[in-house]
Amino acid sequence: MRIVKSVLVIAAFAMATNAANAHAKLEGVYSDWAVHSQTISGDKICYALAKPKSKTPTSVDHGDIFFLVANWKSGAAKEQPSLVTGYALKAQIPPSARIGRAKIPMYADGSEAFVESGADEKKLVRSMRKGSTMRVDAVSARGTQISYEFSLRGITAALGKVRSVCG
Repeated sequence: MRIVKSVLVIAAFAMATNAANAHAKLEGVYSDWAVHSQTISGDKICYALAKPKSKTPTSVDHGDIFFLVANWKSGAAKEQPSLVTGYALKAQIPPSARIGRAKIPMYADGSEAFVESGADEKKLVRSMRKGSTMRVDAVSARGTQISYEFSLRGITAALGKVRSVCG
C-alpha cells in the first residue's frame, strides 16, 4: 500500500515535536496506544501510535521509533500498519513483524517499513488485536540488526477510536 506512505512520516514526526504537535489532535489514550488525527492536504488522517517498550541493541541511539496503524477519512487507506524510524533501513533485507507464531513480511523504504499486500496488512492488524506483544525486526542501512518490541495493550480500543473518527 505504497500510495499513502509519505503521509505517515509526517504524522509520526508530528508526534515527535511540540511545535508540530499543535497540528495533530490527541483523540484518546488506550493503555499503550494513543490515537491522533490531523488534516493533511485536505484529507483527515487518524492513526493509532505506539512507541516500543524495548529496543535492541541497547548500545545504539535509536532515536524516535513509532508503530502506526492509520486510516484516511477519504478511504485512501484503512488500517495501514507501518514502522517509522529516525534512520534509514536496509531495503535489501526485508523487515518483519512477529506476533506469536504469525510472521508478516514487510519492505523498507527509507526510514519506514510497510506491509506489501493488503491481505498481509489485514492479517497483521488481526493478529495485533489478538496478541499481547509484537516484535519488529529490521536492519539499518549501516548494517545494524535492530529489534523493537511493542505492547499491544489497548490496540483494539485505539483502532475502534480511529474508526469512529475517520471511518
